[in-house]
Amino acid sequence: MSVTQDSKIRQITQETMVIGVDIASEKQYARAFDWRGLELGKVFSFPNDKEGFAEFGSKVTERCRKSGKTKVVVGIEPTGHYWFTFAGYLKSQGLQLVMVNPYHVKQAKELDDGHPSKTDRKDPKTIAKLVIDGRYIIPYIPEGPYADLRIVMNCRWQVQKELVSIKNKLKRWLKIYFPEFVKVFVNPVGVASLAILRAAPMPSDLAVLLPEGINGVWRGQKIRAVGMKRANELYAAAKNSVGSTNGTVGARLELRMLLDDFETKSQECARIMSLVEQICSALPEIATIQEIKGVGLVTAAGFVAEVGDIRRFDSPKQIQKLAGYAIKENSSGKHKGMTGISKRGRRRLRTILFRAAVVLVAQNKEFKELHRYFTKRTVNPLKNKQSIVAVSCKLIRVIFALVSKGRHYDPERMLADIHRNAPLKAA
Repeated sequence: MSVTQDSKIRQITQETMVIGVDIASEKQYARAFDWRGLELGKVFSFPNDKEGFAEFGSKVTERCRKSGKTKVVVGIEPTGHYWFTFAGYLKSQGLQLVMVNPYHVKQAKELDDGHPSKTDRKDPKTIAKLVIDGRYIIPYIPEGPYADLRIVMNCRWQVQKELVSIKNKLKRWLKIYFPEFVKVFVNPVGVASLAILRAAPMPSDLAVLLPEGINGVWRGQKIRAVGMKRANELYAAAKNSVGSTNGTVGARLELRMLLDDFETKSQECARIMSLVEQICSALPEIATIQEIKGVGLVTAAGFVAEVGDIRRFDSPKQIQKLAGYAIKENSSGKHKGMTGISKRGRRRLRTILFRAAVVLVAQNKEFKELHRYFTKRTVNPLKNKQSIVAVSCKLIRVIFALVSKGRHYDPERMLADIHRNAPLKAA
């Protein structure tokens, strides 16, 4: 649902008590104000536990009774993960939670006292005043399968990051001890490559095995697509290797640890993807998004994990803003500065969309044509990266239409933008 600043201001009425809370790991500080900014009572603190939340609730009830307020809005500044449990308590009590931008708090803290100091007692007042002025957002906290999907996909991102790190360390190891290995195996973490690295990691080991022994390693593990030709190539590379021969005992240990870590993380990734498929079966929009050729399960699940329930938005522009793809401009008077994307939003969502767009312009006929149109049109042609961003925004609009309106993917409708602009181009 679209919420303007005017509507946010209107939500703060004479019957509303606004409470600013400075979130911390151990103890929170809170201050209460009315709709005009007059303080209701003194600052109070409460610990971040069940008893502390109950204490907060009793103080809120008492101050509402004394001031005659019937509605409570609690404003916080998102601080890491410390606010999650407090948000759960507020929801259980039926209290509205809103958030203010930490940058706004930093810039507005001098408005009252003209001093740049930052304290636990000062921040709640700044937060509450920003809420009164309508400078807040209503946070979206996913529930049910949306919450599960976001957590599981976050785990996948973390495991993938660790896998990349292990691969880079493995490449470093090979550069030192067996630099010729990558000429035989372009992918050092393939099945056949990993089998050899476990059985005979050093060039001297391969020289002892001979081509027949190398091929025997693969045959013993029933690995196909490699044979005597590859074995001979690897043997020749080992015989002519310039790899380091110092510290081989420690090098073997290091390699074994890297291979064990890679195997463990690969198994974790497989378990995660199995769980992702299970969760996605409860979300019909995942299958709808995958109707777009070139959009796989990982992209569709990642998109929904970051966005949540797409039907809560009124316009695809809201999702575009959430991804940080909103257009920013720097112009004043006759000066017209360059435009670009804001990058204010969910960075991971922006990454998912950009990577998906790169695949689509390569594999999807309609998106490839759209990319060609953006880069080759006579008026205002885009550079390649700019076009990828434009395709990402188009993907947002397509997904929004498919899910919110219950449609099936239609290639002709997807290219409607080009068809509409064709008469203008001809004119």
